Amino acid sequence: MDDFLPYDHKVLRDTALVDPAEIIVSPEETRILRDLASEYAEYAFHPRESGKRQLQRSKNNLEWVKPLVICFPETSWREILPTEALVCSSKTARGFENALRQNLFIARMDSDQCLEQTFNIGFFHQELNWGARQVQIGDLEHGSYKWDAPINREEDLSLMCAPTMKVDFHASELLLELADDVLGDILPVQRKESWFWTNGLTQTLIYLRGLEEMMFDMIDRPAFLQAMMQRLSEGTLYFLDELERENLLFPNWDIAYCGSGGLGLTDHLPQSDFDGRVRLSDLWGFSESQETVGVSPRMFAKFILPYQRPLIDRFGLSYYGCCEPVDKRWDYLREIPNLRRLSVSPWSDREAMAHYLGRDYVYCLKPNPAVMAREVLPEDEIRAYTRETLDIAGECHLEFILKDVTTVNHQQDRVNRWVAIVKEEIDRRYR
Repeated sequence: MDDFLPYDHKVLRDTALVDPAEIIVSPEETRILRDLASEYAEYAFHPRESGKRQLQRSKNNLEWVKPLVICFPETSWREILPTEALVCSSKTARGFENALRQNLFIARMDSDQCLEQTFNIGFFHQELNWGARQVQIGDLEHGSYKWDAPINREEDLSLMCAPTMKVDFHASELLLELADDVLGDILPVQRKESWFWTNGLTQTLIYLRGLEEMMFDMIDRPAFLQAMMQRLSEGTLYFLDELERENLLFPNWDIAYCGSGGLGLTDHLPQSDFDGRVRLSDLWGFSESQETVGVSPRMFAKFILPYQRPLIDRFGLSYYGCCEPVDKRWDYLREIPNLRRLSVSPWSDREAMAHYLGRDYVYCLKPNPAVMAREVLPEDEIRAYTRETLDIAGECHLEFILKDVTTVNHQQDRVNRWVAIVKEEIDRRYR
């Protein structure tokens, strides 16, 4: 690929990102954190957890069990657990505290979500840098925004460099050691980093090129668009290979967030020849293309999926889809040999997906989270939707996964109530 990926290119760049002096926890903060960890450990190591883990494992093994109910509050954490509710002062201690309090909230929820029996520490790192960067205008994290994409002409492709990522390995090691000193005798502390969320490519594509521009390119400049996708695909694969080569991949076949919602527990990973060194083939992969929701299935099959496939194929099992309606693309997605979990968003045809997936895949239903924002929680509507879904897909390998919750209207108990209602309807059907 000309000089885009030099032979000796190094993706991960060891860079000081964090002042080691900031990685501290005071004696008083230690006491607070240890109390939280002890309370969480009572839930995480309770005997019922083994049964929950087996249910999730069976689901991903494609062994039929009744539908599961899982919730990821996501953006609504800012209402459920506002920053002013944290009592620690130092940045490091507040990070630990926030993680423990979120874990405790999930533990008390009575959903089917399995609880991790470890305290995980990742790496301080930045996102992949492709050389060219968009100028962001607005609130990327919590609000609406727009951006100026940097690649507009063929010659601008030269702005795209092979990807790099800055990682602070020294500070990351200090954080791991501190966490172990503070919590390790209560919750085993381990290194665990996911590095990326999706290998879908199209989010990066539109940041570099623009959303409308990408769609026009499919008609006006197809070779230009394909050249960009090829660079993104090859650069991402190079990044993945480096993670594998440097032994920086971590298990996600355990109690780990999987794809666009759910947990990765399965007996079908890692591979039978696994020797303790994690490879891509031992892991769940994930791809989606929400940004091309307005693109025809044939255009998707020409401009998107062929560049995702080299990445998807490197993993042991794969999850596909997020908010886009994958039913329209099923004729092409069904050709992915390691596909196991499919996202059925509020914009997907539930009946069509039940027919397509049967008992050959996990049916990851994403109920519309907008109900959580209503002035009054519409309990009857939630019950009716749950019953209707059970009629449609109850004999599939079904999971109800509430996520993308932007707001709970400042009523944190709404999440618990949603879980309770859906579980009541499932228990009524399968008792």
